[in-house]
Amino acid sequence: MREALTAYVALGANLGDAAQAVRDACTRLGELDGTRLVRQSSLYRSAPVDSQGPDYINAVAELATRLTALELLAQLQRLELAAGRERPYRNAPRTLDLDLLLYGDARIDSPQLQVPHPRMNQRAFVLVPLAEIAPQLVPASSLQAVAGQSLTRLPPG
Repeated sequence: MREALTAYVALGANLGDAAQAVRDACTRLGELDGTRLVRQSSLYRSAPVDSQGPDYINAVAELATRLTALELLAQLQRLELAAGRERPYRNAPRTLDLDLLLYGDARIDSPQLQVPHPRMNQRAFVLVPLAEIAPQLVPASSLQAVAGQSLTRLPPG
């Protein structure tokens, strides 16, 4: 059996009960075959980036997984579909968005997947929750670079 790797997944939603969708998705991530939810960040509210619609609810989850990166990606897409995700156009509002940010120390550049996620360092809604659960992965300079982006940590619950 393959050794478990640490993967980080960004979660976001801005349609329906977005906070509950993100909480439910964290639970489901931990139920994937060969995968364990190690920790999850607080929930954060952010304005849409490069899109329209309601504010997003965002979080980041740390997983220990025996799935390959492409297997994990397929499972993330399956969870999005199960949550009613539609892709009518780029950056459309969504019931659930799951992005594989990091997969161990792998560097992947394929048509299906890019790891590290190519835009993660440009987005406070990714870096702040990632820094909450894995501060060693987010340099202070990266947080400073996104400090002007609107992001609000939600109270637990």
